[in-house]
Amino acid sequence: MSMKPINSILFVCLGNICRSPLAEGVFRAVWAERGRGQDIQLDSAATSGWEVGSAPDPRSIAIAVRHGIDISGQRARKVRPEDFSRFDLILGMDRSNVADLKALAPAAARDRLQLFLEFAHGQARDVPDPYYDGAEAFAEVYRMIREASEALAARLAARASLPDSGQASSTI
Repeated sequence: MSMKPINSILFVCLGNICRSPLAEGVFRAVWAERGRGQDIQLDSAATSGWEVGSAPDPRSIAIAVRHGIDISGQRARKVRPEDFSRFDLILGMDRSNVADLKALAPAAARDRLQLFLEFAHGQARDVPDPYYDGAEAFAEVYRMIREASEALAARLAARASLPDSGQASSTI
């Protein structure tokens, strides 16, 4: 990935009702806690169109509220062609999401597509879909997303503080 500043992030999962709206909300909260607030554009979307217009799953809303985050105003949408030029970084929640995104993305935008946990802190792991599970699965997904959001925020802050040397680094 280029050393271009990351000013916009799109979080993506299958339906945009469980993981990606939670990731958007959690990362927004983590970024705000660091005093960064409005200096980054965040959104979430789905690779499928099944849930377009739906609010986040009530279990995602509940786990977010338990941690002081309100995601209830979000509405599911499908990834659009313009997202590939609009967002500097597009994070899929699992390998299937990333594969679907790569199939949709123009070749020039494929370097923007990353697996969330791998990009955030080097763990090539999926954020599992909790949809068919209970509240504990949503709590575990929240923990994974929170840890990854903390790591991602630290990584972006470190990246922003690097001098512009014109040289790329594979560590950031």
